[in-house]
Amino acid sequence: MIDTPLLKEKYMLAKCCRPHPDEAIVGYFSHDDVIKVHRRGCANLSKTETERLIALKWRDILRQTPTGPGQDYSELDETDFAVLKHHRDYDIDYSLMVAKMLRLPRREAFERHQKLRNLDLLERVDAVMVRYRKTTARNKWIKHRNHTYYRLTEKGSHYLDFWLSGEHSA
Repeated sequence: MIDTPLLKEKYMLAKCCRPHPDEAIVGYFSHDDVIKVHRRGCANLSKTETERLIALKWRDILRQTPTGPGQDYSELDETDFAVLKHHRDYDIDYSLMVAKMLRLPRREAFERHQKLRNLDLLERVDAVMVRYRKTTARNKWIKHRNHTYYRLTEKGSHYLDFWLSGEHSA
C-alpha cells in the first residue's frame, strides 16, 4: 500500500489518476477554489479548459511539518501580519488591492509584499486563473494580468497562526 502524500491547503489529489510523488504532475483550478493535482498524462485533462491548467512540482505542494517560527519572526510588525492575514482571508491578491483594503499607502504595500516575499512568507504567483471577488462578479474567473500577485506560503501561514494565537506576547 502506498501512502497518500500530505498536500498544502487548497491542493487535492485527483481521484481519476491519484498521482504519486515520483510522477510528473499538473494542476487544474477547479470551480471550488481547489487545485486538483493530476498525473501529467491523465486522460481527463484533455476534457478541461486549458487556461485553468498550471505547472506544478511536488516540492511546492507537499505539506511541511511546522516548527516554531524562526529568528526572522522578530522582523515582523503588526502591519506585516495584517498583510499576511489579508492573504489568508482573500488568497491570491496584488499590492494595489492590499493597499486599498488595508488603507496603506501604495508604496508601503509594495514594500511589505517585497519584504514578506524575501522572508518566504509570501510567494509570487505565476499567471493563473483568479476568481473575481464576490462583490465584483459571482463565480467569474479571469486570467490575471497587469499585476504581480502573491499568496501566503506554508511558512507565512505558520507565522500568522503563531501570531494570532498570542503566544508571541507570552
